[in-house]
Amino acid sequence: MAAFRDMEDVSQGLLSLLAANRAEVQHRRLLALQERMVERLLRTQDEAERRLLEIAAAEEDVAKNVLVAQSQAQAGRAELKRLQTEMERASQEDTQFQNRMIYLLKELDELKAEEAEMARREKEMEEDSTVTLPVAVHVAQLYNHISKIEWDYEAEPNQIRGIHHGPDVAQPIELDALELSGKFVSDYLWGLLNTEW
Repeated sequence: MAAFRDMEDVSQGLLSLLAANRAEVQHRRLLALQERMVERLLRTQDEAERRLLEIAAAEEDVAKNVLVAQSQAQAGRAELKRLQTEMERASQEDTQFQNRMIYLLKELDELKAEEAEMARREKEMEEDSTVTLPVAVHVAQLYNHISKIEWDYEAEPNQIRGIHHGPDVAQPIELDALELSGKFVSDYLWGLLNTEW
């Protein structure tokens, strides 16, 4: 820029030297043209400097925007990684849940099968008991007729109670199964039977 100012000074000096000359008018016109060119050049230089400053400011804005975009992209990658990890964990939990459901459904099927088997057995037992009940009643009546013992079915589980209707007199029976052996109880009851036919 200083070079242009020097040129302007030189131009002014030339104008003053040429003023005395006849070619002064023509030189003046050339110097005026040169001066306009210098002014235009200075304006162009000022415009170029202004544009360079604008470009530098725009580049700075672009650099800031790039940094912000990079930061946002990095945060997005971190969020994506977190979501992928969470999705993998949820997928594993879903797989475990499905496996548990399959296991529970299998157990439910087994329980249903067991329930059906138990129902079938209960039905068979009911059918068997209806068939054998008359036989059991007959055996109990025969036992009662032979032993002549009338049992007290309301006695405690470990108590053996009843009345033996012997040939002469009725005799009460009261035995404690916890204190006496099974052999003793059996022998005692057999001893009550009348062996005379």
